Amino acid sequence: MKLMPVQKIVSLLPAATEIVCALGLQENLVGRSHECDYPEAVKELPVCSEANFEDGLSSLEIDIKVKEILADALSVYTVRREQIKALQPDVVITQAQCEVCAVSLQEVEQALDNYLDKQTSILSLQPNKLDDIFNDITAVANALNVPEAGADLLERLHERVDIIKHKLKFIDTKPTVACIEWLEPLMISGNWVPELVEIAGGTPVLAANGKHSPYVKWDDIAAADPDIIVLMPCGFSMDRTLREVSILLQQPGFNALKAVKNNRLYITDGNHYFNRPGPRIVDSIEILAEIINPKQFIFGYEGEGWMKFGV
Repeated sequence: MKLMPVQKIVSLLPAATEIVCALGLQENLVGRSHECDYPEAVKELPVCSEANFEDGLSSLEIDIKVKEILADALSVYTVRREQIKALQPDVVITQAQCEVCAVSLQEVEQALDNYLDKQTSILSLQPNKLDDIFNDITAVANALNVPEAGADLLERLHERVDIIKHKLKFIDTKPTVACIEWLEPLMISGNWVPELVEIAGGTPVLAANGKHSPYVKWDDIAAADPDIIVLMPCGFSMDRTLREVSILLQQPGFNALKAVKNNRLYITDGNHYFNRPGPRIVDSIEILAEIINPKQFIFGYEGEGWMKFGV
């Protein structure tokens, strides 16, 4: 007997929204988080969460504000439970990976506990590595009663990854790559990003695969002296990152770095790609492949997903 897809879905996580849509269930989405913005049509959905700090803050101001909120045992985000109650969802999808990046499982459970008028499942995603992202796609597909769609989606994603791996099979040169996830204070991209770098033909520095993104000192980056530097601040578009790139340019010895001298400093759309553990994580691998091995790969992301920054 063929399963019927879940009827009403609220996604409080941009990556989950993209997974739901990639599974062919966009019409079943009835609500979204304040950060869900892809595909474009989901922007029309009712917003079911909000950030507890104002827009337009600098990297440092955001970091200070978030740390103040967490130190006071408060939440970085608010769940609009009245809105969710009105939508009467069958499933609410959230995450337990990072309480700073999106609405957390605990916040959703506290907000909705014995509050909704119907039986609603809460599905929480917690990816740390690339395989976890793929497993989450399977978990979402199974929870929404579309396992075949999940299997088909994963097959397509794996095929794209395998194309890159095959093309780089006999290339021994693996330049060192520093992926910067936050500008002030400095953080290096951890979790799944080191593995993405490796698949794309690079050697990640200063972060370990599957481990949370570490804070680093500028001296650590200078000592590593990577061949390539890729900026991918969490939640930032390329334009938003360009507004703060001067933070790096002012660091002592910046112009002496190999990546800078060889014109291999890049800015990416961290918000839409690297920071979202959904289907477009494979787009992120393709972006890195274009950056690290430009002679082997042209996928067409330059200008939209990444740009070279000349000093």
